[in-house]
Amino acid sequence: MLVSATEMLQKAKAGHYAVGQFNINNLEWTKAILTTAEECKSPVILGVSEGAGKYMTGYKTVVGMVKGMMEELGTTVPVALHLDHGSYEGCLKCVEAGFSSIMFDGSHYPIDENVAKTTELVKIAHDNGMSIEAEVGSIGGEEDGVIGRGECADPEECKRVADLGIDFLAAGIGNIHGKYPANWEGLSFETLDAIQQKTGDMPLVLHGGTGIPDDMIKKAISLGVAKINVNTECQLSFAAATREYIEAGKDLEGKGFDPRKLLKPGADAIAATVKEKMELFGSVGKAE
Repeated sequence: MLVSATEMLQKAKAGHYAVGQFNINNLEWTKAILTTAEECKSPVILGVSEGAGKYMTGYKTVVGMVKGMMEELGTTVPVALHLDHGSYEGCLKCVEAGFSSIMFDGSHYPIDENVAKTTELVKIAHDNGMSIEAEVGSIGGEEDGVIGRGECADPEECKRVADLGIDFLAAGIGNIHGKYPANWEGLSFETLDAIQQKTGDMPLVLHGGTGIPDDMIKKAISLGVAKINVNTECQLSFAAATREYIEAGKDLEGKGFDPRKLLKPGADAIAATVKEKMELFGSVGKAE
């Protein structure tokens, strides 16, 4: 059964660890993440961007696949299915489709409009037993057409949005989506500390978890980050393993072209990446 992310993230914040949100793109991605979460006895959040939702033919397809897979695998750890960087319309579609959590990304709106739309969606989400994440200060890089420069959120604006009744908050602290450039200045822990002081017990979310050095991740967790989003790193490990398989000519050996064989090294690489992140975030064993 899918659960909202609220309780798992409150536990994580209190226990000084973080739960990973790993974005899914297809069956292989979902299976690799769910089996690894079960093996590690870790709670997990499956993230779905609007682009990935469209690729998988729609949110109802995603819900059907995830619920069916959890039942067939006998998944026992807490799993939340979460819309990542959702538009207002996208959030409503995921409520209807049966997601257990949504993120409304109103960071590109003026703060008053972000507040108004977030307020409406908080009520809708909570009326449906779902958790809701909001964002202040856009995250750098590109995410489904929304482009940010790694800016730092205003702690006062963060408090204003946190007070709307959301369950967890994504705040820009210099982090970006995708690969980090060589001249990246690092996370602003000063901003993160100021945000936590304004938002109290609210779990904070770190987007763009790929490529942030381990020591920075651990420090961010110590300052109230309870959810860390990972997407690009899984994509890179999947691509590298698939490339290696084909370049070694394994697709030409026997039935090596069978998609189940062709995609297995990539799926195994995703599982290895997810396990590594769960260990780093400190969530291993927390579902027991």
